[in-house]
Amino acid sequence: MNSLFIARANGTFSGMDIACRCALGAGGVIGANLKREGDGASPIGVWPVRRLYYRPDRTLPPETRLPKVPLRPQDGWCDAPDDPLYNRPVALPYPASAEKLWRADHVYNLIVELGYNDDPVVPGHGSAIFLHLARETFQPTEGCIALAEADLRTVLRFLTPDSRIEIAI
Repeated sequence: MNSLFIARANGTFSGMDIACRCALGAGGVIGANLKREGDGASPIGVWPVRRLYYRPDRTLPPETRLPKVPLRPQDGWCDAPDDPLYNRPVALPYPASAEKLWRADHVYNLIVELGYNDDPVVPGHGSAIFLHLARETFQPTEGCIALAEADLRTVLRFLTPDSRIEIAI
């Protein structure tokens, strides 16, 4: 079953008879053609889901039909536009700028990789757009979609490699 979930700029996330709160980018939502690295905006569009990353030291892999990848302390995501591995997973330490995925806080205990700017990768148009866990106060993200843990676990049960997540006004 193909599922579509919609994250709206008003902070709602819905689909498959699920409706919950979400946090989006501190820079608001912006057309994908205007998205730039570091702008803090969430890119408007319909994005495929790629895989689930999870912290095996903090959680068992949740129920989902997505490919599951256990995170390791050395896992990172390249956010250097001039690097050949821009918007790709990398091993840390990495010679170019890269976001650390193994974090002290909880927000990356569960990460769904969204297929934004990955086929083809356009340097500088944004990287590491994920669906991940929200902070307790639902603070804005750096461009990702964030849900409460219980809600993300519910959504994961419906996600398949054919699912899509839309970011909309």
